[in-house]
Amino acid sequence: MKHVLLAALLLPCAFAYAAPPAPSECRLRLFNTHTHEHLDVVYRRGAVYDTEALAKLDLFLRDWRVDKVKHYDPRLFDLLTELTAKVKRPEAEIHIICGFRTPATNKGLRSRSSAVAGNSLHMRAEAIDIRLPGVRTSRLRDTALALRRGGVGYYAGSNFVHVDVGRVRRW
Repeated sequence: MKHVLLAALLLPCAFAYAAPPAPSECRLRLFNTHTHEHLDVVYRRGAVYDTEALAKLDLFLRDWRVDKVKHYDPRLFDLLTELTAKVKRPEAEIHIICGFRTPATNKGLRSRSSAVAGNSLHMRAEAIDIRLPGVRTSRLRDTALALRRGGVGYYAGSNFVHVDVGRVRRW
């Protein structure tokens, strides 16, 4: 099956920054800061997720340390799309600091930093650490918090923001 319909979870992707398409396309442009890979993909058209595009996103966001892939919750992609639109940068390339992490990777990172949660949503493919060139991370944080769509962590010293589709919370 090439497409998945999840209309109950959807938000419009066109927002106020594009002509009203029929159906609207949700596109993400990503850059992995560790692997130096780029991805430009339309992952949803209207209310229909493209499963091939979702698979490309899953592979792109893999735990590159051990080359393991996990299926991401597509609500996270909708969150990223809305976030870039709200900061008036819908076409911008999002820099990915961290996507999926295996439990072993998470444990290793946790042994080196108290900022890594033991039960991180990265291990469930429901979280991502990002920055958006040209947008202050404090603005990205404030915008993500205003969306109230999940957790938001602010790492000013490392210049990135964590967003997830878990319960609404902040740190």
